[in-house]
Amino acid sequence: MESVKKLINGVESVVPDALRGLAAAHPGLRVDVENQIVFRASGPRPGKVGLVSGGGSGHEPLHAGFVGYGMLDAACPGEVFTSPVPDQMIEATSAVNGGAGVLHIVKNYTGDVLNFQMAAELSAEEGVEVASVLVDDDVAVRDSLYTAGRRGTGATVFVEKIAGAAAENGAPLAEVARVAGEVNARSRSFGVALSACTTPAAGKPTFALSEAEVELGIGIHGEPGRTRSTMRPAGELVRLAMDAIHEDLPVTGDTLVMLNGMGGTPLIELYVAFADVAAYLAEKGATVARSLVGNYVTSLEMQGFSVTVCRLTDELTRLWDAPVETPALRWGR
Repeated sequence: MESVKKLINGVESVVPDALRGLAAAHPGLRVDVENQIVFRASGPRPGKVGLVSGGGSGHEPLHAGFVGYGMLDAACPGEVFTSPVPDQMIEATSAVNGGAGVLHIVKNYTGDVLNFQMAAELSAEEGVEVASVLVDDDVAVRDSLYTAGRRGTGATVFVEKIAGAAAENGAPLAEVARVAGEVNARSRSFGVALSACTTPAAGKPTFALSEAEVELGIGIHGEPGRTRSTMRPAGELVRLAMDAIHEDLPVTGDTLVMLNGMGGTPLIELYVAFADVAAYLAEKGATVARSLVGNYVTSLEMQGFSVTVCRLTDELTRLWDAPVETPALRWGR
């Protein structure tokens, strides 16, 4: 196989090399490169609920970039687009347990679900109380190559931030799990790909799109969406995405909106798209109360965008605004 043109030292070492770089860049993290686990350097706080998430690498900053004050206590990166293994999750769960239990935040992909479930059961046998929340916000398709039911995508960021704030404030495990579930229930996402991505191991694009085509409803691993369509202006692509979200859960009131790049989309284009998202919400009588624009849940170098909308409550807004200090999100401290 011809080597793929990527900024790597070798296909086999991509994840450990990236974790070494993460550790060097962020001294507030403790990175176990060998076992592929990222922790807060401060360790568990007695009496605080621990938050653990994880998933395949290639979606950075998800999840390791959200480890820190006000969000996750640990993240378990798998190989590129591959679920982490139960041993990682068990070790992370034990290490972040401050005596108040641990919440697993799990994106709805079959490998993640099964491995986190096994880890939760084995952790419980070791005396750690574990609760889990499943993130399944993607309205594009009901079942996919990787899932039974809806895929978990952009709402994962909202769940990790808002549940993280509740845990930081001292809420008990049942309450942190309730808040996490409420965020997921009030959030919907839809993604559009302008190009495919290439995993280092495959060395070729995950699917083929001509210059004149887009994939509507794409997954974050390059899974197919609802349909393939011709390229069109940003406003029309945004309307297709927002219509899918609005039809599933009408947009109303104050909203938290993330316009997420898939890894290869220039920020100027994301702001073009966000203007159209804001106009759509205003047309429906909804308000952009809080927002994120940028790369938060990527798919390597894929060009495109996803939009995630959460219908806020006063409680969720307060928890979103609470201080956070992670490599990828930082405010209020």
